Amino acid sequence: MRARSRPVRVLSAVAAVLIAVGTLAGCVVDESALDTKPLKITVAEQPEIAALLPPAIRESGRLRIGTNPPYQPNEFKNREGEIIGFDVDLVDAIAQVLGVRPEYNEADFDKIIPAIQAGSFDMGMSSFTDSVEREKEVDFVDYFSAGVQWAAKAGRDIDPDNACGLRVGVQATTVEDTDEVPAKSEACLKAGKDPIIKVKFDTQDQAVNAVLLGQVDAFSADSPVTAYAIKKTDGQLAAVGPTYDAAPYGFPVVKGSALGPAVQQAVQYLIDNGQYEQIAKHWGVEAGMITVAE
Repeated sequence: MRARSRPVRVLSAVAAVLIAVGTLAGCVVDESALDTKPLKITVAEQPEIAALLPPAIRESGRLRIGTNPPYQPNEFKNREGEIIGFDVDLVDAIAQVLGVRPEYNEADFDKIIPAIQAGSFDMGMSSFTDSVEREKEVDFVDYFSAGVQWAAKAGRDIDPDNACGLRVGVQATTVEDTDEVPAKSEACLKAGKDPIIKVKFDTQDQAVNAVLLGQVDAFSADSPVTAYAIKKTDGQLAAVGPTYDAAPYGFPVVKGSALGPAVQQAVQYLIDNGQYEQIAKHWGVEAGMITVAE
């Protein structure tokens, strides 16, 4: 999940053997290679839903959105520098339903919610996990169910719950790095087994490369991130183990704002009329689709 979306447990300093890795030589996948073209669907404005918008947004004709790429496949930049992804296609469709123009503004992840509270942004779009802690600060419109999913080279028999002694790639600062893999490694130590060798990368594509090159045995990432990597590596990767700790992604808006119900109704319209599924399948993340926007 993005930037420690749930509380991080304090673990033993020897719970996992850590290897920090920068750019790898001989990479077989890079971020541009994982690009998928935006879907760019057309949706008619729905006046009864658009009428729910706060007057200031309706009159301005724009929806100011704070986002923090790169986070494939939800929000990231293609080779031309355009912000694309599952979230972007979905928000573009939401904006069409509401009859407004989306305006994407890059910001540090940790500064998006404070900017919403301050009125600088109307909404956030950055794979935010809807958590109890964050709900104290903002309202959320939930649009996706994500969890933790491991992947390995196709044909490898790896059990994430019994990965003691294996090398596992993670992206730095994610929950997989700070919480999930260290917790599994600590369980190995308590069972008298070798710890997991956690190999930390600056970007997710580096972790994917490492698996494909045989430099790590598996990687752990958010389920949509893993699903996208599997889709874009043409069968070279496969999911291993179940999806752990499923939780909703949500769009944060200021507490009590009429924007929340407007966005919720727009997402539900897209679910009911098939565009939501179309967008999810385009990005290979249909496993996390929901049927009711909340």
